[in-house]
Amino acid sequence: MASSASAAASPLPAVQRYFEVSLCLLVATGVLAVISTGKLDLVTIVFAGTALTVKGIRVWRLRGPELSHRVATWLVLAYFLFFPIDLWVVSRDMAAGAPNPSLYAALLAAIHLMLFATLVRLFSARTNRDYGFLAILAFICMLSSAILTVDTSFIIALAVFLMVAVSTFVALEIRRSAEGAVSPPVEAGSPLAQQLSRALGLTSVLVAIAALVIGGLLFFLIPRFTAGYLSALNLQPTLATGFSDSVTLGQIGQIKKNSAVVMRIRIEGDASRAEDMHWRGIVLTTFDGTRWFNRSPEAIIISPSDDGVFRFNATPLPPGESYGLRYTALMEPLGTDAVFVAPRPVTLRGHFTDVSGPIGTRSRSAYLTIDRTGTIQNPFHNETKVRYEGTSLLPVVPPYDLRRASADYPEEIKQTYLQLPELDPRVKKLADVAIAKSKNEYDQAANIELYLKTHYAYTLDLRGPKVSDPLAYFLFTRRAGHCEYFASAMTVMLRAEGIPARYVTGFLPGEYNDVGGDYIIRASDAHTWVEVFFPGYGWMTFDPTPPGNASGGGLLQRISFYWDWFQFTWSEWVINYDFSHQMSLAVNVRNSSRDWTARARKYYHQKQQQAMKFLLAADARVEASSYFLPGVLLMLFALLFYVRGRAMIGYAIARWSLRASRGGSVTASLAALEYREMLRLLEKRGWKKAPAQTALEFASSIPAELSAPVAQLTELYHSARFGNHPAPAEQMSFLLRSIRELIRARKPSPQ
Repeated sequence: MASSASAAASPLPAVQRYFEVSLCLLVATGVLAVISTGKLDLVTIVFAGTALTVKGIRVWRLRGPELSHRVATWLVLAYFLFFPIDLWVVSRDMAAGAPNPSLYAALLAAIHLMLFATLVRLFSARTNRDYGFLAILAFICMLSSAILTVDTSFIIALAVFLMVAVSTFVALEIRRSAEGAVSPPVEAGSPLAQQLSRALGLTSVLVAIAALVIGGLLFFLIPRFTAGYLSALNLQPTLATGFSDSVTLGQIGQIKKNSAVVMRIRIEGDASRAEDMHWRGIVLTTFDGTRWFNRSPEAIIISPSDDGVFRFNATPLPPGESYGLRYTALMEPLGTDAVFVAPRPVTLRGHFTDVSGPIGTRSRSAYLTIDRTGTIQNPFHNETKVRYEGTSLLPVVPPYDLRRASADYPEEIKQTYLQLPELDPRVKKLADVAIAKSKNEYDQAANIELYLKTHYAYTLDLRGPKVSDPLAYFLFTRRAGHCEYFASAMTVMLRAEGIPARYVTGFLPGEYNDVGGDYIIRASDAHTWVEVFFPGYGWMTFDPTPPGNASGGGLLQRISFYWDWFQFTWSEWVINYDFSHQMSLAVNVRNSSRDWTARARKYYHQKQQQAMKFLLAADARVEASSYFLPGVLLMLFALLFYVRGRAMIGYAIARWSLRASRGGSVTASLAALEYREMLRLLEKRGWKKAPAQTALEFASSIPAELSAPVAQLTELYHSARFGNHPAPAEQMSFLLRSIRELIRARKPSPQ
C-alpha cells in the first residue's frame, strides 16, 4: 500500500514540513480527545493509538502518503458493510447500561466510522482538498468528545486543538500561496526555517489564548438559560447502583469498593458543621432476614413554589435544639432516584427535570416526591449531573431531654417500625445483654450502638460460605462486617426490645477539600445507619458502625485536592452555568468592586495621613534645628547653581577675559559675547532679532539714534568671528557702553 515516493527521504520546503507536522498533530489531538473520554472500547483505542503512532513516526522521517486515493476509498466503503454489525452488535453491547441504549449505540457506531475515515484519510492525504477534509474530520472528533464528556479534560484538549488548528490553517494558506512563486522555497532546517517555525508557533499560541479569553468573556456575558436540549447526549453508560427501595445485605459493600466521586457538597458558612453529617438517601422499613425494602412506598408530589423552591414540613423541635444548615450539592449521575439531603430538610432548589428522554417528550414542570419515611426522590431520574441547594434544621437535642422522652409510641409507628421476621433466638438475648444497665429508651439505643462498635470489627472482606441467615452469621460467627450488617443488627435489636427503629442508606460526609472549600463524597463513602424514634422529637440518628481505616495524606492528596477543586469549579461555572449564575457573578463583581474601591480609598487616606504626620514631624524637627537657615540658603544656592551655574560661570569668565584684554584685541568667542550682550540690551527695549535675520539685516532695522553704534559693533563682531580679524577690545567696550547709555536715555520702543 505504500507508494514509491516514500521509499527514501527527500528534502522538503520548510512550510511543507511545518504543515505536515502541524496537520498530524491536529488530527492526533482530535482523536485523542475522543479516546480520553473513556467511552470507547479497547479495540478502538488500541487501533487509533497504533495508527497515530505509526503515522507520527513516518512524518518525522519525511515519508509520504501510505495509501492511494483508490485504496482509501475502497476501505471506507468496505467499512460501511461492517457498520450494521457495529450498530446492532458491538456498540449495542457497549450501550447496554446506558439510559438510552439505542441512541448511545448509534452514537458509538457513528464515532467508530468517523475515526476510521479520519485515520484512512490521514494515511492518504495528498492535495489541499484532502488536507481541508482531514481538518474538518479532526474538528468533528472534537465535537464528538464534547458530546461524550463534559469533564475538565475537554477544556485542555480544546485549548491544544485551537493552537494547533491556527498553526495548521496558517501554514496551509502560506503553502497554498507559495505554489508557483518565483523565489526559491525556504529549506527545512535552515536558520530562516527555524525563525519561520518559531513565528508560526508563537502566533498560534497567542491567537488560541485570545480566542479562549474572548470566548470565555462572551460565555459569561451572554444571557444563558437552562433548557437541557443537549443534556441527553451527555451519556453515562455506567451508573452507581445500590440505593433503591430494596437493598440486600452486602450490596452497599460492593459500592464501597469504588472510589469514584459521586457528590461534591459546599457548606455555607462554617464547613466544620457538616464534618459528621450523614447525607440521607432512602429509608427502608421492612426486613425479611436478608433484605431491606418498603412494602408500599406511597409518596406525595411536592411542586415548587413560584420562586422555584421545594418546601418540606420538618418536625419542629424546641427552641435552641436545632440549627440551620445551607448547602449546595453537585450530584453525579447515579442509578437511583433518591435526592441526598441533610436530615430534616426544609427547602430544596434545583433543576430536577427530565433531561434524559427525547426532547419532544420532556416535562416542562418539575416536581419531587416524598414518602412517609421522608425519602425524597426525583421521578425524572438522576441520569445527568444535578445541582441543587438545600436548607435543613439539624437537631442538637441534649441526651438529657431524650432520656425524658415518652415511650408511648403512636400506633402507626409501632405497626411499621417494630416489624421483624423470624429471628435467631440469640439475637434477642444479645440485645438484652447490651441494654442490661439501661434505664430508658435512649440509653438502650446508645448502649446497643456502643456494644456493636466495641465488640465487632469493620471489614469489607466478606468472603465465605453463603448462609441463610446472614445477620446471625455476622453477630455470632464472623463478628466482622461493614455498615449494612451493623445497621441491620442495631435496627433488629432495637425492634426486638420494642423501640421503633429504621434502616437508612446514604453517604458519609466524605473528605473535606480545604482548597475548594467543599466535601468530596465518593462511592466508597456509601453508608447505612439507624434512625430511632422519640415521641416529641422525631427520628434521631445513631451509627453503630466502628470507624474504618483512615486514608493517609501527603503530596498526592494535595494535588488531588487542587484537581478536584478545578473539576468542581468547571462543573459549577461552566457545565451548570445559567442565568442564576450570571446574576450571582454580577452581584459578586459589584460587591468585589465596591470592596476594592473602599479598601483602596481607605488605604489612600491612611497613607496620606501617615505622610502628613511624617512631614509635620520632620518640619518641626527641621525648624528646631540650628542648621535650618544655613541649610536652606545652601539649598537655594545649589539650586541656583544647577539652573544657571554654567551660564553664570561662562559669563563671568568672559567678562574677566574682556577686562584682562582691555587695550588689546578680542577673540571670536569674546566678540560673540559682546554681541550677545548688545542683543540682550536691545531686546529689553523691544528690538528682538528674528531667527531668520542676519546680523547686518538686524542692525539696519534699528532706529537712527542707535543705528551707528549698533552697526559698528556688528561690523567688529563680523570681522572678529567670521573674518578672522581680531577686533580692538577697547573700541567694542566703548560701543557697548554707548548703546547702553543711549537706551537708558531713550523711552521704550512701542514695538
